Amino acid sequence: MERETSNLVYKKGKSKSFLKTVSAFANYCDGRVIFGVTDTGKEVGVSDPITLCMDIENMISDSINPVPDFKLDIDNNKKTVTLYVCEGIYKPYCYKNKAYKRSGSATIEVTRLEFSRLILEGQNKNYEQLESTKKKLTFNKLEEEMKNKLEISSLDEDVLKTLELYKAGKTYNKAAEIIADNNDFKIMDIIRFGDNIDEIMERIIIEHKSILSAYDEAINVFSRYYKIEKIKGAKRKEIELLPETAFREVVANAIVHRTWDVDQSIQIGMFKDKIEVTSPGGLPSELTGDEYLRGRVSVLRNPIIAGVFARLGIIEKFGTGIRRINSCYRNSIKKPKYEMFENSITVTLPVIYNTYNLNSEEKEIIRIFSRTDIMTREEIEKMSGMERTKVIRLLNGLIDKGVVKKIGNGRGTKYMME
Repeated sequence: MERETSNLVYKKGKSKSFLKTVSAFANYCDGRVIFGVTDTGKEVGVSDPITLCMDIENMISDSINPVPDFKLDIDNNKKTVTLYVCEGIYKPYCYKNKAYKRSGSATIEVTRLEFSRLILEGQNKNYEQLESTKKKLTFNKLEEEMKNKLEISSLDEDVLKTLELYKAGKTYNKAAEIIADNNDFKIMDIIRFGDNIDEIMERIIIEHKSILSAYDEAINVFSRYYKIEKIKGAKRKEIELLPETAFREVVANAIVHRTWDVDQSIQIGMFKDKIEVTSPGGLPSELTGDEYLRGRVSVLRNPIIAGVFARLGIIEKFGTGIRRINSCYRNSIKKPKYEMFENSITVTLPVIYNTYNLNSEEKEIIRIFSRTDIMTREEIEKMSGMERTKVIRLLNGLIDKGVVKKIGNGRGTKYMME
């Protein structure tokens, strides 16, 4: 049988420990618990499957609050019982007043923050919709942007209501607080590095101000270090070392899609050959990594903030961000990199290396490198079908152009993209 996973658990017999797993499945993902199987996957069966089903049903009904959707299935040949648990909408689902989640093949109690998020999800709410404790907020930056881009005369209560930042009774929500001129949030931590991460050339910590101001400040820092001017004849031409459009998109998406209920900043690391942007919060549970990378589905963690950014023309609401970023690199050897973790997402934008100055054989080597991170010369020869001497010549040429680098010596020599 297959191994235990995040949504598959084996139980040799009936024990109360399975109730924690039922809580985890109901809170986060559909899952199965198969009784009559050891944790190593060996089928041993149970003595009385029908009685076991009745006991499981009673234990769930008596111990899990609220009771999740589930069903039981008996395999009479193997004498096993499979419990199917559906992810529910009335979260949190608790066992003994505690909520659980799956972590790999283990079931663990959620943190206080995760419990709060489950409560909001059960109420069909986002953190940004919570009422702010701030009674007086100013929106000078928002008003300035809306006057410039939407040509409104002033930012009054009606406009704030339209933007879903304000409700009758003079109450603001957390989204309003985040967009306001002054707040209690950490927004961004921008670090410009030298030749390595130990050499910090400049650090800008942006906090307690409007996310619109923070966004502008990030773009200004980008312009200082990734835009250069070259003079050709009598003309002065501005050159972007990496696409500003891609950087704007990454930063805007980091602001709009990050989790705001954690005391963390968006991290922007600026290097000579790349920019790394890390935003707090992994993917929303409804969105898969493949859907995120394809840019086909947009699940908004902060729809109110996203709505403001969309009205101002900073982002689009239709999940085209990834595709727009990738489009900026269509002629570049190096492509953007997307890394998704449980509690963060990192996007790496490399400095542009255009393919225009490479011949067809060099481009073929680069295409091979796009399939894997590091390779030996022999592997490149096999994948390209080229002779040894030609591969050596091409690799040396790409090394001279700063596109490929050599690692190690002798038999252990390998190559990778610079």
